[in-house]
Amino acid sequence: MRRSTGTYATTTTLGESVRAFVPRPLPPAEPPLAPTCFFELNRQAELALARLAGVSGLVPSVEWLLYSAIRKEALLTSQIEGTQATLTDLFDEEAGLKVSNTDDVEEVTNYLRAFRWVQGQLRDPQGLPISVRLLCEAHRLLLDGARGAGKQPGELRRSQNWIGGTRPGNAAFVPPPPQQVADLLADLERYIHAADADLPPLARVALIHAQFETIHPFLDGNGRIGRLLIAALMEHWGLLREPLMVLSGYLKQHQAENYRRVSAIRSDGDWEGWVSFFLEGVAAASAEAERSIIDVASLITVNRKRLLESSKAGPISYRLFELLPIMPRFSVEHVRQRLETTFPTASAAVKLLEDLGILAELTGQKKNRVYSYQAYVELLSR
Repeated sequence: MRRSTGTYATTTTLGESVRAFVPRPLPPAEPPLAPTCFFELNRQAELALARLAGVSGLVPSVEWLLYSAIRKEALLTSQIEGTQATLTDLFDEEAGLKVSNTDDVEEVTNYLRAFRWVQGQLRDPQGLPISVRLLCEAHRLLLDGARGAGKQPGELRRSQNWIGGTRPGNAAFVPPPPQQVADLLADLERYIHAADADLPPLARVALIHAQFETIHPFLDGNGRIGRLLIAALMEHWGLLREPLMVLSGYLKQHQAENYRRVSAIRSDGDWEGWVSFFLEGVAAASAEAERSIIDVASLITVNRKRLLESSKAGPISYRLFELLPIMPRFSVEHVRQRLETTFPTASAAVKLLEDLGILAELTGQKKNRVYSYQAYVELLSR
């Protein structure tokens, strides 16, 4: 039986009458979603998440893993929307070094700010729960000062938008009329906080993400907020204690299939196909994150052994080494400030790690040198 997932409302925008899609509230009905269609995929995704959580113990500090995972997610979710910033651009910007594509880097760092703020709210007993208010504030942080600053940051849209095409009349998809957005989001918020014993949490995350993208409640930034919502729901339902999975990498790699599956929900009522695709993505992204953690742990272990075997190593060089996974590019002055030591002492520690082949100097200059934990940067950039 073919399922109807919404209705159409005629709306006028830019002088054209178009049919805007208005989704029905979750969960899918008539017929209800069939969990048997993706039971095995859900089991595999949950196991992959459990393995990822377990392997994170290979690294002495989970902060090292979070530093790179959150930045890779911020970078890739922004690249889906067309930004050209790279991981090294982010590292350079954080080290106070000059970057060329500052607007793109600003968009990525804004996502990082929004992500951290949402995570802080969810972990604070007095913080906001997952809600329309939470998403609006995250949206305000996302667009603050960036190229979307004129697109009503933090506010639900008050005009009709569309996706694809050069105008509403030839759009690939027209989301709901603006006057229905608030009610549709209220329905979505109710579903997030309602009990649903029939569906596993990961399947519900898939439903909620697609529904949010269909509502498309903001003038800009919907894709990034929608993917941030995935991470928030993972936290909310305890699916992954720390956000180590970089799902945006999978969604970017399979972008055409992602759009096709979401479109099939609206056209054919195929929620099962979308949920299956999403669960495959969670399993693949978790396995990729697991491999990355093992590679990082191996690299750090080899480099630490090299440092420990050096007769010249001392407390400052050890402390500098422990900073490298969260400070992969830097100047000597940067080290001096972080370690609260003198410039000669910081310089000597950097020189030792360079002599051991752990650090590489990038500029070739005698002054204002920049150093990189290059093997680590290359590993994360793969």
